Amino acid sequence: MKELELKYGCNPNQKPSKIFMHDGSNLPIKILSGRPGYINFLDAFNSWQLVSELKRELDLPAATSFKHVSPTSAAVGIPLSDDLKRACFVDDIEGLDDSPLACAYARARGTDRLCSFGDFIALSDPCDAVTATIIQREVSDGIIAPGYSEEALDILRSKRNGNYNVVEIDPNFVPDEVEHKQVFGITFEQGRNNFEINRELLADIVTKNKDLPDSAVRDLIISLITLKYTQSNSVCFAVDGQAIGVGAGQQSRIHCTRLAGSKADTWFLRQSPKVLGLKFKPDLKRAERDNAIDAYINKNEEDVVANWEKYFTEKPKYFTEEEQRTYLDTCDNVALGSDAFFPFGDSIQRGFASGVKYVAEPGGSIRDDQVIETCDKYNMVMCFTHMRLFHH
Repeated sequence: MKELELKYGCNPNQKPSKIFMHDGSNLPIKILSGRPGYINFLDAFNSWQLVSELKRELDLPAATSFKHVSPTSAAVGIPLSDDLKRACFVDDIEGLDDSPLACAYARARGTDRLCSFGDFIALSDPCDAVTATIIQREVSDGIIAPGYSEEALDILRSKRNGNYNVVEIDPNFVPDEVEHKQVFGITFEQGRNNFEINRELLADIVTKNKDLPDSAVRDLIISLITLKYTQSNSVCFAVDGQAIGVGAGQQSRIHCTRLAGSKADTWFLRQSPKVLGLKFKPDLKRAERDNAIDAYINKNEEDVVANWEKYFTEKPKYFTEEEQRTYLDTCDNVALGSDAFFPFGDSIQRGFASGVKYVAEPGGSIRDDQVIETCDKYNMVMCFTHMRLFHH
């Protein structure tokens, strides 16, 4: 297939629309189900780069959940605790512990469930039946992977009345070293960002505390690779093999950090006894559970405690700010990556409130000393990577 005509571009008025190879060669994909659109493919190709790079660097199956050309999360295939299974709504999935790929997607989808609603999924490895079972019951636009088992493909093809978007990509495809895009009829050209993110990138530890365990190295690598494919400005919180808060597309570094930190806090609080103990109505849809949990934690929109009969079989007690703070104070060992330098220590302070202990950023600010001093105040470990990771 040399080109694929699309229904329309970013919006319905943007026609005609298609994808094709500039040199006239065949596209490196096959459409196994559905009819992916323009934004679907933007998500698919960015997300595939992310998971394939995670797999290559960490040698673990990887998954990501993408929305509007940025990841809501990314994760590698590490088993989930019982509480995390419940928080991610996968405690009833048979065979989950036997499928690292399913564990990766359960983590990625379960991190920021509000933003993952209607996601595009990328898997580093061929999709198996367990992973497909998780995907089958979630609201999602499509998936890209290097292959599918017969059972997994049958499950996915049954989704959305047979119109679920299933894309198979050639894992051996290597794009040209130079890439192009057009803006306002003007062509931009640049070399592809093939910079490798690995352990060596974290060698320059600039803080007094220089104790960087392997688990922190893994999480910082996950954070930085996630940022490599996130719309800038961006920061990413990661822990236990997954990104737990992504702050994307903000104009200031502190706003990125606040956004990512609030998402990380919600992820932690979803696993608290108070949230796990909520008694939902058995017929309540999964998306409605997500909305209720978010409102219960963040006290936004309607008061779910005052209107508890809509969601619960028992009236829950308020989750006070003091209770939330006490629980969050038990969360630690979080890694924080930034796609550009921190200009002030305020982002470090905000990160500390969400359990950050390890930081990776390019360095190069005229206030680097202030940022290092703030890290030292909280006994954090900070690495200067000396590499910016802007993505637009």
